[in-house]
Amino acid sequence: MTLPTTLDEAVAALTAVPAAVPVAGGTDLMAAVNSGQLRPAALVGLGRISEIRGWQYLDGHALLGAGLTHARMGRPDFAALIPALAASARAAGPPHIRNAGTLGGNIASAAPTGDALPVLAALEATLIIAGPGGARREIPVSHLLAGMDLLRPGELIGYVRVPLLHAPQVFLKATGRTGPGRAVASVALVLDPARRGVRCAVGAIAPMPLRPLEAEQWVAQLIDWDNNRAIVPDALTAFGEYVAAACIPDAAPGEDGTVPPLPPAVLHLRRTVAALARRALGRALS
Repeated sequence: MTLPTTLDEAVAALTAVPAAVPVAGGTDLMAAVNSGQLRPAALVGLGRISEIRGWQYLDGHALLGAGLTHARMGRPDFAALIPALAASARAAGPPHIRNAGTLGGNIASAAPTGDALPVLAALEATLIIAGPGGARREIPVSHLLAGMDLLRPGELIGYVRVPLLHAPQVFLKATGRTGPGRAVASVALVLDPARRGVRCAVGAIAPMPLRPLEAEQWVAQLIDWDNNRAIVPDALTAFGEYVAAACIPDAAPGEDGTVPPLPPAVLHLRRTVAALARRALGRALS
């Protein structure tokens, strides 16, 4: 294993051995290795790169190092900065996972159940990618997760740029069992008072987080932004149903024009998403 101490050294190591695989916390990578799904020719360890293990303020944004662990993001000082991302970090699993797993690893592995992913989608975060020769480029995190702009040979996620909205934001998830576990469904919701907007992303139910844009725009018009962000209570329920129907639509009509019912498990998942979205908006506005 190669153990570089700077981001550019890590990129150089990956460029020199194209088959090498970068590893930070290794929570997903080692699971794949242990199960026989992955046999990397070489590893480039990122644990000694101090420049990506913290964060800084930059032009109304937070610049987060890709090496930030879930445990570090879950602390109160970080929670005051980006509450929804801190909440997702605290929900990422048992202590040994939170202590090892990193923000960049969560993004790079792009597992649908990654708790940070819907939060980053709702925040409309961008990634700063480090490439060969000291090159840097910036892409929306949603483009990487959707496969619209993939990492090129030798590239690494260096930083995540997150806008600081200074407004309520919520992350909620439902698991298949009690205690920390993989999400069956998750919802991240952030308010953007400057733009009088609501941004919502639903995770775990699809290969990438889903943004119900029409539901966001609809509910934003119902909020009294000048009067303590008041909203009619019935609108919370309607918003939850709107989000769930957008993310888990009805089945396509058959040849006779009738719409077949959704399977019970899918209906249950839709109700779960509706409840999470309703609660998330209610908490953000309370």
